[in-house]
Order: sequence, then structure tokens, then C-alpha cells
Amino acid sequence: MRRPCMRHRLSSAEYPEGPLEAPLFKPFHDALLPANFQLISAFERSYCTRLGSTLEEAARLIAEAYHGEAQRGYNLSGRVSEAGLNELERILTQIDRSPEKTISMTGMRERLHEASHTGAKNREIRVVVDLFVKRKDGSEWYFELKSPMPNKGQCLEVLQRLRRIYLIRGSRARKVHAYFAMPHNLYGGIKLSYRWTYALRYLPMEDGVWIGEEFWDWIGGKGTYLALFSFLELYREVGREKEKELRRVFELVG
Repeated sequence: MRRPCMRHRLSSAEYPEGPLEAPLFKPFHDALLPANFQLISAFERSYCTRLGSTLEEAARLIAEAYHGEAQRGYNLSGRVSEAGLNELERILTQIDRSPEKTISMTGMRERLHEASHTGAKNREIRVVVDLFVKRKDGSEWYFELKSPMPNKGQCLEVLQRLRRIYLIRGSRARKVHAYFAMPHNLYGGIKLSYRWTYALRYLPMEDGVWIGEEFWDWIGGKGTYLALFSFLELYREVGREKEKELRRVFELVG
């Protein structure tokens, strides 16, 4: 019988980005995939997370310059009614069980606004949002900046977070706007060309999702999305350096 693979831990000296260690005992992964392939997967996940952080920061900097106030990892808390929370759960259950019966963002917003004024506000809830922007007119804009390839669970989780924002803001909800934002369109071109199945099934695409140009040009004004492409060469330069590091890692475990 083949013994489980007990792989070598790559130290920060061997791997400049810090220790990269898969769990010592992963028999099914080890049986299917060589260690090198698993390293590629771990490496790719790590850089996708970091890429997301750089895009969030870019959006914050641009929005701060264009709109005046912007924050990442924005904490929002407040007291809400039990009726409001129950209505939120009903909406999410309806979307989960019958995604073909699409509920628009506007429809959800109206239902939550009405429910939020029913009963005492005796439940404290908290939300942490990827990006918050406050415009000079006092309107509040909240964005969950996520991958353009969300799975079902991610779609429902983000929807819950965005809906909680409306509950917390209560009477100010008319000046509140919350969106699922994607930094680019997987399929290129305009929003209508986007066709990732889970997003189309579970998200209010028409009035609750901003993709690529629609998002960036609101953040920084017309032309911002195209201007971002001028930075691609910087990413390519970093990518070339990381390729060298990854090759050294393969040599160590190969």
C-alpha cells in the first residue's frame, strides 16, 4: 500500500512570499495530483486574493479623489427589527429555492424598507463591506467587489450582506445604494455578454450588479476603466518575476 505523501515545508527563505505549506495528510488530493500541481493551485489562490486586494485599494484611491470619501473594509452596525430580519430570510429562501423567479434589487429594497418599520428595533447586527463611498450629495454607496465567477453560496452570502445594509440604514435607505461589483467581464464587452450561470441565476443582474466599465467609470468618471489598462504592464512585470520564483519552488519539490 502506498504511504501518504508527507510533503516538504517551503520556508520563507526558499519561497520569498512566505511559507507555503499544504496540510501534511491529504490522501485523496495526493492520489490525484502531483505535489507540483497542488503548489500551482495554492500559488494561484494566494495571488487571486492579493489581486483582489490591489483592485479594492485602486478603487478606494480613485473614488476618494473623485467623490471625496471612500473606505475599504467599512464597518456598519445598527439595531434592526425582528420583522426586518425575518423578511430578509424569506427573500433569500425564495431566491435559493426558486431562482427562476427573479427578484429585482429594487423589489428587495422596497420589501425590506417596509419590514424595517415593523416592530421594535431590538436586534444589533453588523456588516463589513469591501468598499464604501460617500458622495458630496450625502448619498451612500456600498460595494462588494468580488470575482466574476461566484458560486451559489457566494451569491447568496453577498446578497445577504447587501440587504443587511438597507435594514441597518433604515430611514436613510432611500439615499443608500448597494451593489455586487465585478472588476471585469469574463466574456469581454458589455454587460449583456456576461453569462456566468450562478450569477445569472441568483443575482439581480439588471439593477444590483455592476461589471467592469460600469463600475470603474462610476468610481472615477468616464474613461477610468480604459485608463486602468495602462497599468497592465506593471502586472506583467510582476508576473515575470513571480514566474522565476515559482520555477525555483518546483525545483525544490520536484
